[in-house]
Amino acid sequence: MLPVEEQLKVITSGTMQIVPMDELKKKLERGVPLNIKLGVDPTSPDLHLGHAVPLRKMRQFQDLGHHVTLIIGNGTALIGDPSGRDSTRPPLTEEQVEKNAQTYVSQAMKVLDPEKTSIVHNGDWLKPLNLAKMLELMSKFNVARILEREDFHNRYANGQSIALHEFIYPVLQAYDSVVVKADLEMGGNDQIFNLLAGRDLMRAMGMEPQVALTVPLLVGTDGVKKMSKSYGNYVGLTDEPNDMYGKLMSIPDELVPAYFRLCSTLPVAEIDKIDEQFKDGTADPYALKRQLARNICDLYHGEGAGDAAQASFDAQFKKNEAPENMPEFPLSVVQTNDEGKVYLAKLLVDLGICKSAGEGRRLIDGGGVKIDGKPVEPKCYNVDPALFSAGTTVQSGKRHWAKLV
Repeated sequence: MLPVEEQLKVITSGTMQIVPMDELKKKLERGVPLNIKLGVDPTSPDLHLGHAVPLRKMRQFQDLGHHVTLIIGNGTALIGDPSGRDSTRPPLTEEQVEKNAQTYVSQAMKVLDPEKTSIVHNGDWLKPLNLAKMLELMSKFNVARILEREDFHNRYANGQSIALHEFIYPVLQAYDSVVVKADLEMGGNDQIFNLLAGRDLMRAMGMEPQVALTVPLLVGTDGVKKMSKSYGNYVGLTDEPNDMYGKLMSIPDELVPAYFRLCSTLPVAEIDKIDEQFKDGTADPYALKRQLARNICDLYHGEGAGDAAQASFDAQFKKNEAPENMPEFPLSVVQTNDEGKVYLAKLLVDLGICKSAGEGRRLIDGGGVKIDGKPVEPKCYNVDPALFSAGTTVQSGKRHWAKLV
């Protein structure tokens, strides 16, 4: 294993907090692999780059010679993590959780080394808990401390409901650390309370407490809000390479260093050089974004996917050519209304370009819709059917195309 200081250079890269740092150093100085814990609740079937940030950090631990334990929270997901929430999460059924868990693991293994990863499900030890054991665990915590956490404090101060079962969540996550004997637990920066609860419970049960490590929440492609499917500013791990590449090319220049540090496979020393280039003004953001997009496409779709996506991107945007493999639809999808016109907003939905007629109208009003390369005027929702024939292309923005055949 590398010397402690060299390991810490990698471990601290892109982290927010390590609590406490001196305990982590002592654990590393023993020279034996640590057990690194990450718990994930499979509340949705698809992951995005924001979800992958702690997975990337775990992979760094693996490359340093440590072992990781990925806990699939099929028990805790039935409650729902209250961290960062201003309302109680809607409950999921066991069937939903198990279905999501299967997808979660397959996507996580695109980042982690399967040979160095233990995958466990906390439902295996949480669901069989009896009343006596639950009372023992809950007796190690007090309500005043739990109400100190920011999300509960804010909800209580604002008179918003806090369901009693939400108080149990940090207790159960802490118990996960006891069961797997974690040396270090990581999570997003909004998870710090839950991670420290694990330290407290391990200490109360006579164990050496885990170290808590947090990573920042990834800012989405809009450069404003955290990455989230609900905000539409996400890059999905299962996005097609061309879509993934295009989305990454759209991020603001100032996010490039953070995306390299939190999402890419580049060595820390190379990322440090990129940071310096941005600081001294010598960086070429466009070229670096292309490098970033290729790297991430290769990570999730295999070697060569990035080069292929870049070639498609260049053909489409730099040479103003239509993509070679755009989706094709039969001409019969074009339907006229009672006025003998084609309601373009609905056609955009039928062509898979947008999800609703309302979104279609917004795209038209924004001037981003083209038929055979000619822009559609804003507010022009009903168009002449003569515009459409076999071979006609319909385009919205730079990435969404359809061809009639």
